[in-house]
Amino acid sequence: MPLLIFDLDGTLIDSKRDLAESVNATRIHMGLPPISHELVSTYVGNGAPVLIRRVLGAQASEDEIARALDYFIRHYAEHCLEHTQPYPGVVAALDRLRTTPNAKLAILTNKPVRISTHIVNRLGLGEHFFRVYGGNSFDRKKPDPIGIETLMDETGIGREQTVMIGDSAVDIRTARNARVGACGVTYGFQPETFADEPPDFTVDDLGGLADRVLSHYA
Repeated sequence: MPLLIFDLDGTLIDSKRDLAESVNATRIHMGLPPISHELVSTYVGNGAPVLIRRVLGAQASEDEIARALDYFIRHYAEHCLEHTQPYPGVVAALDRLRTTPNAKLAILTNKPVRISTHIVNRLGLGEHFFRVYGGNSFDRKKPDPIGIETLMDETGIGREQTVMIGDSAVDIRTARNARVGACGVTYGFQPETFADEPPDFTVDDLGGLADRVLSHYA
């Protein structure tokens, strides 16, 4: 019985443009010029507060960070689905994975849970997952293992049958901290960070993950 835990941004959905445009709207609101979408993508993965600290720079005060974070959350909540879509093959792969006997699929992201759930449901992905946990679902974010450990407790599935799937070193480090398997996707925001945190295996699309899981549990 596998427990498959997915990151969201850069793994299931291509949200790069909407995130970058909300970041740049926030920078303009704070009197700063916009930055490239590629640079924004390198800042994503540790949650909105860290993202805003990074995009404002070390000179930003705590008050400025708080004001910018509030603006960013409101702007992104309003515009988060203008361009965001599942990556090619994601829906088909999730459909296949649901056929694995007794498989449990969940999402563990550092994005705020309300926005995450809204995106997942609006994109028609919600029915595939028994749980969606976000960055404010617990008092600690990835790479802390609390989210994975909670999902294992809820399902009764052990470490040997649990895999975290993500596009960055944050996800792989989370898996290591929870002592579960780690799968890296090569198409996401930060696959270059796998050089520092190598996953157990990588896939070029989620169809490759479905092939692997279904062959193992056939």
